[in-house]
Amino acid sequence: MKLVFASNNKNKIKEIQLLLPQNIEILSLEDIGCLEDIPETAATIEGNAILKANYVTEKFGYHCFADDTGLEVEALNGEPGVYSARYAGEQKDANDNMDKLLANLKGQLNRKANFKTVICLNLNGEQHLFTGIINGKIIEEKIGTNGFGYDPIFVADGYNKTFAELTLEEKSVISHRGLAVKQLVGFLSS
Repeated sequence: MKLVFASNNKNKIKEIQLLLPQNIEILSLEDIGCLEDIPETAATIEGNAILKANYVTEKFGYHCFADDTGLEVEALNGEPGVYSARYAGEQKDANDNMDKLLANLKGQLNRKANFKTVICLNLNGEQHLFTGIINGKIIEEKIGTNGFGYDPIFVADGYNKTFAELTLEEKSVISHRGLAVKQLVGFLSS
């Protein structure tokens, strides 16, 4: 089975390909000739996943899945949430985003946060949503060089290492994206 994953983020594509069975081949947006930035204008994480999947299905006619992910910080009323990738500006710079988040949490004792991923699958004329959430906390400084996004400042509940200190394989087992992809795989296998 071939499925388009509505992303050109090489880190995400590698992470998801690791989690999928061998019989599912992933095509990136680049692979299908979609070079434009798909608008992410929805007010929710679910909405952005749906927008991206619908864009590929409607414009290119492929079976497709798309994800959107947000980091939700309790003390900041769920920020950065749907704006996680561009929290510090449209340049979408991970270090700028982390610096802004750490500055906004300075002196804050409540550092509870969660990562939430929603996957929207468009297959055979039907749409299905899968959600993965991992709870944890934001630490006070960046630690680790693996991963991407907010990984160097997020520690999952029950762990003492940031996502950026875990290997891709370790992270994939427990991450928000990993949990959502497991639901996707379960659905595709049934």
